[in-house]
Amino acid sequence: MNVKELIEQNNEKRKDLNEENKKTYTDLMLYIRTKLTLSEKQSEEVLIEMLDHLLDAQEEGKTANQVFGENPQIFADELIEQLPEEEKRDMVKFVGQLAFSLVGWFLVARGIVLLLFSSFVEVSTTVYMIPTLIIFGLLACIVFLGVKVIFGLIHHSLFKEKSNDKMNMVKAGLFGGGSFAVILAANYYIRGFGPTFEFPWTASIGAGTVFLLISWLMKFKTKI
Repeated sequence: MNVKELIEQNNEKRKDLNEENKKTYTDLMLYIRTKLTLSEKQSEEVLIEMLDHLLDAQEEGKTANQVFGENPQIFADELIEQLPEEEKRDMVKFVGQLAFSLVGWFLVARGIVLLLFSSFVEVSTTVYMIPTLIIFGLLACIVFLGVKVIFGLIHHSLFKEKSNDKMNMVKAGLFGGGSFAVILAANYYIRGFGPTFEFPWTASIGAGTVFLLISWLMKFKTKI
């Protein structure tokens, strides 16, 4: 089975767990899935094996802690050490697919904004190449840090009887707001120099659509 089929099977089988076992298994699943350096397919295969084992144990009246130990995180860490890392070419595909998707949505959004505002005011379609590249580089760094921050918050909330979800949401919100402020400030101060070219809303939406199509094709081929 491919990764998509394994995930669907996991979702169906997980419904048969009782609430206590589901909580522990879900924490284990999220802990493993958010380790992006691991082989996705082999991680999902191991998760299915763990789920099948837990379902069999549940029928015998056992709990997840009896199956995985009193400290499931230690069990997960030991399991992660045995799992192979994702192949470099797959990581390149993942990063490339994400990059094409982000740039595509940005270009489509830019085109829509230009189209809407051009009906009321005169808008500039001039693009300064160097500031634009700097902004895109800054955006890429923020996205990378954002993934690490969000996954870090997820890891911090797992394997606890009571997790402070509100505080995690506040931290994520502060990071998002701060990142947005950084992008706005950079866009304001880093502008108006270097070579330029005209990029109207039609070209922006068209190019964005092409980027999104490429992203979708990369994601589609990865799932086959």
